[in-house]
Amino acid sequence: MRVIFNGELKSINDVPASSSGWLEGEGIFETVKSVGNKPFSLSRHIARAQSSAVALGITISNSDQISQGVSDLFAAVPHGLGMLRISFDNQGNWLAVHMPYAEQEKSCNVRMHPGAVTGDVHKRFPYTNRLEILEQARFAGFDDAIVVNGQGNICEGSVTNLIAKIDGQWVTPPTTDFVLPGIIRQILIENELVAIESIPADRLAEITSAFFISSLRLSHAISSIDSRPLHLSHAFGEEIKALAHKYSVG
Repeated sequence: MRVIFNGELKSINDVPASSSGWLEGEGIFETVKSVGNKPFSLSRHIARAQSSAVALGITISNSDQISQGVSDLFAAVPHGLGMLRISFDNQGNWLAVHMPYAEQEKSCNVRMHPGAVTGDVHKRFPYTNRLEILEQARFAGFDDAIVVNGQGNICEGSVTNLIAKIDGQWVTPPTTDFVLPGIIRQILIENELVAIESIPADRLAEITSAFFISSLRLSHAISSIDSRPLHLSHAFGEEIKALAHKYSVG
């Protein structure tokens, strides 16, 4: 697999990374959807990474260098539908990989993850704790999980943001509940399609419809929570996807 490492096209075997495209050590990362070999909202992802880098004391390249590296990578490793991951370690290295991606067509049956989870406003790696939540849910017979923070508020999915419909209003938890400031989440907020509101876990039964949202899935309908059926809001899901496509370039 060919990758971009510190701005240069290299083989994955020649850089300090796993075969699945994760840099060694610790750092921050961005995951970006590509369609027709074009990344969605790349500038927003780079800006979020730069903001996290400043907060965490990580040195990363400037936006022009990163964008050029992504352009070089897409020329060398094209995909009609892909996943771009750009990671920045705490030693000043950065890696970009472009891999094929398959859409998740079916709605998902989810469970509430047992036990409180400490969230993070920064997208950090290693990402094993989040992937383990997803794997545990699947082992239990579900597609994914919703997590609750130490204050008893519903936060997000295992690897996604969450929006939920309560009393006829679409809401998403605030970052003060330690949720990631996701790109699709921010676009929905800017377009006044969702309100920011904490969701105490004791209001779970009031959720009538819900989606996981992320830069990869865009909108992924939740059909049930702990086996309680939810209404599938297909039209709103398509509206989210259309809005994401509007912001697809840049």
